Amino acid sequence: MRHASCRLPPGRRGSRCGGRQTARSDKRQRGKLKIGIDIPTPAEISAIIAQLSGIARPLLLTAVFTGLRASELRGPRWADIDVKRAIPYVRQRADRYQQIGRPKSAASERTVPLPPLLVNTLREWKLACPPSALDLAFANLAGKPPALTDIVRRSFQPAQVAAGVVKANGRAKYGGLHTLRHFYASWCINRRADGGLELPLKVVQTRLGHASIQITAERYGHLFPSADDGAELAAAEKALMR
Repeated sequence: MRHASCRLPPGRRGSRCGGRQTARSDKRQRGKLKIGIDIPTPAEISAIIAQLSGIARPLLLTAVFTGLRASELRGPRWADIDVKRAIPYVRQRADRYQQIGRPKSAASERTVPLPPLLVNTLREWKLACPPSALDLAFANLAGKPPALTDIVRRSFQPAQVAAGVVKANGRAKYGGLHTLRHFYASWCINRRADGGLELPLKVVQTRLGHASIQITAERYGHLFPSADDGAELAAAEKALMR
């Protein structure tokens, strides 16, 4: 249905609606996630990882290398983690009240490949983790899902400070665990030459558990390398003019 403000005479049509569309476009532009501001850089992630110990190490490494949502990160059972095949199955999550339930959507139920560092870390953690009647991989001392605020305040933020990943006031540079999910998305997108996986948009969508590819494109599409940079244009021209 066309907005009432767009019903203007032909000569004036577009002045008001065009302004509104431009404002929306500007808002989207300003809202784009930026490396080093909204998304940790690879160097920052490496520095943070070097400071991890105890439960913070397997927990935050899983966040970095799988891109799980905070609720998904707090809910996996050991039965859902196939260490031999290096694949975790996202089958449940823990909500803000520490209640276990199904993932956010059908698309959220997925598998995500694990790199060797995380596989070895999880194997070691399985032998050292506290017991949990719920079989949780990252249970607190009571055997229940850890509170999100505890993970951020006791693990993620202290690791940033120890790594020197801080603001001008000396506090942790990045806030919640969503920043690690953003990092994972950027890692999946980045070129192999830059240390990334260089995955197609559809694969990134699947790994993040987005319900549609439009969500992935709107949130992370601007991070994909441009296909028309100088080097690639020169190579394409050379191939064409043979």
